Amino acid sequence: MRVPIQPRLPPSHIASEPPVEDSETVSLLVATLLIPGRGEPINNGALAIKGGKIEWVGSYFDRPPKYQNIPPRHVPVLMPGLWDCHVHFMGLDIIGDLASMSPYLPGHNALAGAVTVDDLKETLLAGYTSVRELGGYGGDLWPAVKNGPLIGPNIYSAIAPLSITGGHADDHSAPISTVMAAMKCGGSPIGVCDGVDDCIKAVRNLVRRGARCIKVCSTGGVGSLNDDPEDRQFSDEELKAIVEEAARSRRSVAAHAMGKAGILAALRAGVKSIEHGCYLDDEVADVMLEKDAIFVPTQHIIRILARDYSDLLPPPIKRKLLGIYDQSRNAYKVAIKRGVKVALGTDMTSSARASALSHGNNAHELTYAVELGMTPLQAIEAATANGPETLGGLAPLSGQLKAGYDADIIAIVKNPLNDISVLTDTSNITHVWKGGKLFKSQPKMPTQTFGRLL
Repeated sequence: MRVPIQPRLPPSHIASEPPVEDSETVSLLVATLLIPGRGEPINNGALAIKGGKIEWVGSYFDRPPKYQNIPPRHVPVLMPGLWDCHVHFMGLDIIGDLASMSPYLPGHNALAGAVTVDDLKETLLAGYTSVRELGGYGGDLWPAVKNGPLIGPNIYSAIAPLSITGGHADDHSAPISTVMAAMKCGGSPIGVCDGVDDCIKAVRNLVRRGARCIKVCSTGGVGSLNDDPEDRQFSDEELKAIVEEAARSRRSVAAHAMGKAGILAALRAGVKSIEHGCYLDDEVADVMLEKDAIFVPTQHIIRILARDYSDLLPPPIKRKLLGIYDQSRNAYKVAIKRGVKVALGTDMTSSARASALSHGNNAHELTYAVELGMTPLQAIEAATANGPETLGGLAPLSGQLKAGYDADIIAIVKNPLNDISVLTDTSNITHVWKGGKLFKSQPKMPTQTFGRLL
């Protein structure tokens, strides 16, 4: 039986319905199709929320007696809130000159924070209830999101990426004294360190600032002017020291790693995830499978920079971008074919609403996953259940519709298993719950008819 198509939402707005946050109140959600994040979908599925957690999941018709008399809320599709495992809340109006890190030096922090407030809201209303920020101001804003003044996703931030002097996350255009001064003031998402002792101290400083994971740049990159994606950065000893120090406080380490040598070095050191991984091949896949490492491909930024911005980039950066374009697609295909675990991340950066790189456009990453070989169900798992696993020992119970897990849930009016691109239109996402609290809702949902969603 075909489910009636619900009217689309007006532009993103905050829910006016009462939140589900009373620790004693039980709320029942029912869907024609429930996609759990990991495992097979459930037709005519339902779940119960209590105290910000999912208490029960199953078939509506097999619900336990204690839920029999609870009035349900009906929606066409339920699935876990999405995870973006690679974002940057930087408060940038435009992409600008990617060769410069100057916006992250002293003087920009307050402006970036103000601009980022809207980015946080747009991310949540697009269905992303959790993000892993690998450098930016989101970690500084997280307490305000957690405690209520700001609206946004759960933010698991690395605060600042760790880079060697002259490496991918250094500001090549500024005097080194300026960069060091920015780091010492404690408000900049730049982390330059050299030598084992310096690397250990850098990790400790990030943990002190609230980092919930650590990011290290083990290769050069596209956006850094004076290095190359295939350049190795950090010695084996430095990488090992960073990973071991992070592990003392149960922080996982993500490695910006494009070239093969830097990917393998990061894996030897014990990082949990490989970001970008443009030169991933069968040998790398073997090591990732052995180490149970996770691949975060970040296709969105590569595609959009090449499509919309390549003529605006400095020539060296344009050359590097075009050089990794096909390579990154091939690496992704190898990872999917070999069964490497993938968690989706966009490298979302911009605050300019007209830009496809602005926060809220994150779900395009799922379309690339399907294009390059995943099924829609696999892409959803990569964007939900696999996300928290990138955090290692600090992974929350999130990303799945499962008893005991956080009630981070979205409702959709169309079936993403038929067309994954429905997630890219935020008006298709009618409801967003985070921790059981309703943040987005269509003003009035018609009565839902049970049956198979077509």
